[in-house]
Order: sequence, then C-alpha cells, then structure tokens
Amino acid sequence: MRFYVTETWVGLLSNPNQGRAPRKFLVDGSQGDTRESTPSPTTYRTVLSDSFRSPGGVTMDGPATKTASKADEAELNRVAAPPVEDDLPERETWIGKLDFILALVGFSVGLGNVWRFPYLCYKNGGGAFLIPYFIFLLGAGIPTFFLEIALGQFMSLGGLKAWNLCPLFSGIGVASMVIVSFLNMYYVMVMGWALHYFFASFTSELPWATCGNWWNTDRCIASDEEIKKAENSTMNSTLLNVTMTTVAPNATNENATRIAASLEYWNNRVLQISGGLDQPGSMQWELILCLLLAWIIVYFCIFKGVKSTGRVVYFTALFPYVVLFILLIRGVTLQGADIGLEFYLKPNITRLGDPQVWMDAGTQVFFSYSIGLGSLIALGSYNKFNNNCHRDAIVFAIVNTGTSLLSGIVIFSVLGHMAMQQGVSVGEVAESGPGLVFIVYPKAVTLMPLSPLWAILFFFMVLLLGLDSEFCGVEGFVTSCQDMYPHILRRGHNREIFIAVVCFVKFLIGLAFCTQGGMYVFQLFDNYSASGMTLLWVTFFQAICIGWFYGLGDRVGWNFGSTKFYWDIKSMVGFRPIIWIKICWMVVTPIMTMGIFIFSLVKYQRPTYNKTYTYPPWGEAIGWLMALASMVMIPIGFVYNILTTKGTFSERIHTLLTPIYTKRKEENGAVGEEANAIAMVDGPKTDHDKQGNML
Repeated sequence: MRFYVTETWVGLLSNPNQGRAPRKFLVDGSQGDTRESTPSPTTYRTVLSDSFRSPGGVTMDGPATKTASKADEAELNRVAAPPVEDDLPERETWIGKLDFILALVGFSVGLGNVWRFPYLCYKNGGGAFLIPYFIFLLGAGIPTFFLEIALGQFMSLGGLKAWNLCPLFSGIGVASMVIVSFLNMYYVMVMGWALHYFFASFTSELPWATCGNWWNTDRCIASDEEIKKAENSTMNSTLLNVTMTTVAPNATNENATRIAASLEYWNNRVLQISGGLDQPGSMQWELILCLLLAWIIVYFCIFKGVKSTGRVVYFTALFPYVVLFILLIRGVTLQGADIGLEFYLKPNITRLGDPQVWMDAGTQVFFSYSIGLGSLIALGSYNKFNNNCHRDAIVFAIVNTGTSLLSGIVIFSVLGHMAMQQGVSVGEVAESGPGLVFIVYPKAVTLMPLSPLWAILFFFMVLLLGLDSEFCGVEGFVTSCQDMYPHILRRGHNREIFIAVVCFVKFLIGLAFCTQGGMYVFQLFDNYSASGMTLLWVTFFQAICIGWFYGLGDRVGWNFGSTKFYWDIKSMVGFRPIIWIKICWMVVTPIMTMGIFIFSLVKYQRPTYNKTYTYPPWGEAIGWLMALASMVMIPIGFVYNILTTKGTFSERIHTLLTPIYTKRKEENGAVGEEANAIAMVDGPKTDHDKQGNML
C-alpha cells in the first residue's frame, strides 16, 4: 500500500526562500518507514501545513529518511486517499471527440426545454423574458455548468467523491446523489406515458380525437364545430380545459362543463385518475408495462459504461433535432402560426417589474442546464485530462439555449393554428408541463392532415428527450457509487449487475406512479424532491466552496478558492478562463442563487394539482421531507466531518480545507499538476495567460 504525501501543492519546489520547502515522501505501510522518492502518478494527499505535526513522527523539515511511528502511519493512512490498486481496471474515458458534448446535450436538453421554457416565455412578457433569462444564464447558469464539468474532469471522479477537493463540503456530493436518485425515480414515468401515446398512435384514427369511447363521458366534445358551438353558448366556457381540471360530478351547466376529448383520454384512459392523494386506487397494468419497458431501455443504454453510452447518444441526442425541424417546418406553414408566434415573442417590458418573472427565469436556467444533480460532474469525469472543457461549455450553452428558443417556435406555431381553428385566444390553449405534451399538443395534432404520422413523430421525440436525460442521470448515480467502491464495481460483470439492481429497485418504487392516484404522487415528487429550491441550495454551496474555500488549508498567499481552481483549469486546457467566471463563482452566483432561494420561501404556497385539488397537510409534509432529505446533507456533512476528524478544532478545519487528490495513471495528469504548482508561485508569464481565451 503506497501513498505520496506532500506538505503543500505538489511538493516540487525546494527553494527555502519560497516559505516552506515541501518534500515528497513515499510511505510503505507494510514496513513502517518513510523515505524520499521520485514523483509517480499514484494516489496522494496534500498534508497539512506546519501546524499539523505528530510528536515523535514525520516532520516536513527534518532529514529525508526517518522512521515513522505506528501512530504516524495510521494518521497518514487515514488522511490519504484510497490506494490505486494495480490490478484494478482503468477508469473509462469517452471514445469519440463528440461523445461528451452529445452526452451533455442529451442529458440537459430535455422536456424542460420543450414544455416549460416556451410557456414561461409567453407567460412572463414574451421577448422581454429573455432579458432576465440571459442575465441569470451569464451570471449563474454557464459559470456553474462550467464549474461542474471542469471539476469532474480535473478530479476524474463522480459527483460524490469529486468533492474531496474540499472535504469540509463533501455533503454537497451526498445531497446531489439524493436529488438525482429522486429525479430518476419519477422522471422515467414521463417516458412511460410517452410510450403509451406512441403505441396508441399506430392507428388510422387517433383515440383522443373522438368521443364515444368507453373512457368518454357525456360531456365529451371533439370536433371544432362542436367546440365553436359550445363557445358561443356560454361566456364562461372552458372548452379545452387544458389545465386538466377535474369536472365535478354534480355540475349542472352542461355547456360550462364540456371537456375536450384529448383531456378525457388523458384523465380517464391513461391516468384513470382518482380523487386525490389519499385515494391510490388500483394498479394499471398498461402503465406498468410501459414503465418496465422504459427501464429496460435505460438499462441497455448504460450497462456497458460510457463506451455504450457514447454510442447511444449519437442517436438519442441528435434525432430529436431531426423531428424538431420537421415539426418546425410543418408548424410555421400552418394557418394561424403567426398568431401563436406573436403571443410567444411579443415583448411586454412592464412584466419585468414583477419579481416572479425573475424567479421563473432563474429556476428555468437551473432546470434546463441540469445543475446541482452531480451528473454533469460524472459525465465530465470521463474526459481525458487535457480535454478543452471550456470550449465544450460554450458550445453546449449555445445549443441548449438555442433549443429552448426553437422549441418555443415549434410549440406556439401549432398552438396558434389550434387557437384559430377553435376561435379562442392562444392564452386559452397555452399550457406548461404534462398538460402541454399529453393534452394540448395531441389535440393540435388531430387538426393536421395525416395526424397519426405527426403523433408518432412527436411522441418518439418526447421519448428520446426523456430517455437520454434519464439514462445520463442514472449513469451519474452509478458513477458515484462506482467511485466509492471501485474494487467491487469495476471488476468483472459487477457493474452490469449493480445497474440492473438499481433499475429494478427504482422500477418497484415507480409503481406508485402507475396507480390511479399516481399523478398526485408524481406532482409531489416534481414539486419537492428535485425542485428549484433544492437545486438552488446545492448550487449556492458549490459556488461558495470553489469560490472561497478550496485549497484554503494548504494555500500559498492568495492561491486558494477560485484562483487555485483557475490554475487547475489552466493545467488541463492550457489557459485560464475570462475573469468574469471567477467573479461569478465568488460573488454573482451565490447572490443570485440565495436571492431566488429566499424569494421562493417567501412566496411559498401549498401545493395544488391543476388549481382544483389542494394537497392535504400530511402530503405536503411528505414533500418537505423529500426536499430536506437532500438539503440537510450539506450541514450534516459539515458537522460529521468536523466531529470525525482528529486534532484541535483549528487543525480539523485545516485538514478539511486541504484537498484530497486522486491522481490518474496518466503522465499528462502529473505534468499538469507540476505546471500548476510552478504557476502558482511564478505567476502568469504571458498576456495570453493574463487575459485568458474564450476558446
């Protein structure tokens, strides 16, 4: 068992005028001796500064050869990272140059871009909404996104152990794992619903286009002529009822309670929805089979690791764009498309005075960039050490934001046509979330020629958008577990077996979504477990950790926090990013995230379903428990790490602010560390180093 231990940085400088003269020691646990050795790409720990010394043991300014006591040996083994076993299989890396970018696109560009961004843009002032959106994007979204993928690439570890970079904040990794676990449990249900609609579309007449089926009621209304007639008969009619309102059984006004066929298909056929969270009802075998199929697809996408994932994303990430462009061409050529686009993009500057608009913009950025889940760190960890992650972040930001804008054009062009056909305002048919994907757009498809073809294409796109987001999220969870127990999960077929167990357990938990009350459970998960509140909380501590505390235990001068991480990035990509990123990590991102977090607490309201059903107090309590399950991990991590670390309080803090690095078995990794250590003392040499480079 071998460890390389250095007093500060990498231990390459020996000039006593630089302060301390760090030396690199090789500790052999079997013999209990300490001797000077040459650098080698193996696991090492940056040891504490002069304040941390064991009496009678190793000192950093003593002779090169000295016998270590058993207490010293035990302490060195405790603070050092787990050894790299020679017979352990090498950690995988992405094969193709585009694998990583496509995996990012597949994971982060998902249904939130299609069903949430367009609606928020319309709701919050159209084109004016882009102003707060881009402010939050540049101040928090892109800097935090870049932080996560750079952290994963530098540490070559998943979202859990990557925070060994600053052990005091290791609770961030645990919190991210809890959030992504919850997300994986319920997000896959969207794939199950999409599969149901996809299979139902293989027919000459779409089942949600007509009334008279066993799931329809006598209030069902299908044709445009009937809709217009009913609209003229009452001023208070909510014909399409796109908010999925459940009609009261004792309603007396027949016209006022007419329900679109697409809504009845969703409520009475797909969900067979019950009256509330306390009425789970029976299991639905069709949804169970669709959920099982979804999990099987997810398993076969990732069971062979990133080598298989890297191949799958070429299809799952790119093909949705093919469908999106087909739907775009079809949408903008529909009569009334211009009406929908006007609603979507027409600026309303007065809306910028509403704080809710800014909150919606901030939370949408974090949702669409998948920040705070730990999966971005995991995906970045499979990069080669010298991959240009800075360039990848910029490319991804352009693709992600562009997809959101493009999706809005696709959706609202069709909604404009739908509103014109029915003689109503676009605002009456605009909806967000599942209501848009499974009620409004299916209804819009029925108004097109060859409607089954367009339905098949649309739901196949929805399936793929959900698929790569889901399997990349599961991959992030599995990667964190694999890095925790590499000697088990990286041997033989243990990884495949472990993934199968994870998928099966989460499938069993997901059966709760397949009951008649499953939609209420789904909304509870969506509102609390992986909500904007939890993501903002995690992101705040990520920025604080990297911006101010990283490397504080072994700092030299001002070389800690974001400055130190900047040099780490330079060791990978060859240059430092623009100074704005550093400012964001230190000031802008923490202020933005905590500001939105506090505002969300102030504006908190009890959860409802479709504005008609209010969750009972015990249901709300379950939701808060799910949210706190991740959020409390960060303060618990603080307390646990301080209590379990040896020494005085100041020594414990010093230890916990000292990075634990796990070296790669790559020469360029060692070279990068050497260059980093030298650069920290000598400083930048060229204008290029001082100014950075956008690419």
